Amino acid sequence: VQLVESGGGSVQPGGSLRLSCSAPGNIGSILAMGWYRQAPGKERELVAVVSDGGATAYGESVQGRFTISKNNAENTVHLQMNNLKPEDTAVYECNVVAGGIAYRGQGTQVTVSS
Repeated sequence: VQLVESGGGSVQPGGSLRLSCSAPGNIGSILAMGWYRQAPGKERELVAVVSDGGATAYGESVQGRFTISKNNAENTVHLQMNNLKPEDTAVYECNVVAGGIAYRGQGTQVTVSS
């Protein structure tokens, strides 16, 4: 099973990016979809997650700036990132829990710099 991520890139502080992640149709019943990130020299941290029922949770550092959403029919999850800060620079990785298995994407680089 391969997760397809898109939307990473470089942006100036205060800018916005939108990440997307698609899971294949045969992945099974999806329990949750979300994003983690890891910056150089730092631990991997939760960015945002959305459950099959639509409940969301965010990492403290992104609350109020990032919004996670999903499209059940397309098995996709999106992460709208606004007011980006240099400290948001990291590799963002899509995670999907389905059929009792946790799948991880390859990761997409987000760089926030002036």
